[in-house]
Amino acid sequence: MFEHFFQCPYCWQEISVLLDPSVRRQTYIEDCENCCNPIEIKVEFSENELQSFEASGIEQ
Repeated sequence: MFEHFFQCPYCWQEISVLLDPSVRRQTYIEDCENCCNPIEIKVEFSENELQSFEASGIEQ
């Protein structure tokens, strides 16, 4: 597991998530620790290296 920092698509504050490189492709919802809005996170790893990271807001 390692910590990855990114900007919330709602409040623009820098937040972090813990990522698990043992799962090659991941898509999940995480709430912003500042504004509590849901963020869809898409992650892809290759040989335990982060290849892509996308954090987007969810239309409500």
